[in-house]
Amino acid sequence: MKKELRLLTIQDYSCLGRCSLTVALPVISTCQIECVGVPSAILSNHTAGFSSWTYVDLKDELLKIVTKWDDYKNHFDAIYTGYLPTNQIDVIKQIFLKFKDEDTLIYVDPCFADYGKMYAGFDKSHIEKMKELIRMSDVILPNLSEACFLSDATYKEDLSLDEILSILDKLSSFGVKKIVLSGLRFQKDKLTSLVYDTKNKHYVLASTPFYPYRFHGTGDLFASSYIALVSNGLDDLSALETSQRFIDLAIRKTLEVGEPNICYGVNFEMALNVLIDALKERK
Repeated sequence: MKKELRLLTIQDYSCLGRCSLTVALPVISTCQIECVGVPSAILSNHTAGFSSWTYVDLKDELLKIVTKWDDYKNHFDAIYTGYLPTNQIDVIKQIFLKFKDEDTLIYVDPCFADYGKMYAGFDKSHIEKMKELIRMSDVILPNLSEACFLSDATYKEDLSLDEILSILDKLSSFGVKKIVLSGLRFQKDKLTSLVYDTKNKHYVLASTPFYPYRFHGTGDLFASSYIALVSNGLDDLSALETSQRFIDLAIRKTLEVGEPNICYGVNFEMALNVLIDALKERK
């Protein structure tokens, strides 16, 4: 009988606009993993594209929530963090220490920048705190902008493979086992992602068509699907390729209904069968 997998994810809950917990929970659950979601904050909607929003910081609730589980047996096969306010990172480090054991993998999606710019509300102090969290992780999943900020490299959309490998070597100094890097533009009509094994200095690449829209939440979809697939035993290349097929189909389903409202993200619900089929093939 297949072992039941359990994953803990900590990131914000934006009620409107597909991102963070509203995509992590269904994607990971679709991959037959019990997904335990803890919201770091609650927003009326995400902050990209909408003109205003409400925001409730749940920093003071995080330890209260997880401490309530102390009387129960709660092994997590993986812990996965997404968007986190700077003031919460020390609390998240405590949660890592509380639940990490020899069979738990920690995944950190830095989630603080894109297109060469940091998100609103973040500054250089956030980068330094994020580095502390990364040093406690096994796998990090930055996009190209975040990788450049974390490695003190100059951001360019069209960095060469040699320049990317230099960045990956710098990121390896944090002690992580793998780096999953997304948002690479080696070809104008392709979007490329890679997984870099820091011990063997080996990488695998996979590409997908590039669309001229800045869809919100696709990074969260990518991270959630990749983590869920490798947790189910898929190798890195298969997980990369499947995650990209999943997002590509979601984008195409979105474009089928006309000019997209990018605030709402992509119609990933119509593409979940890609993940289901990949797991069937795995069996």
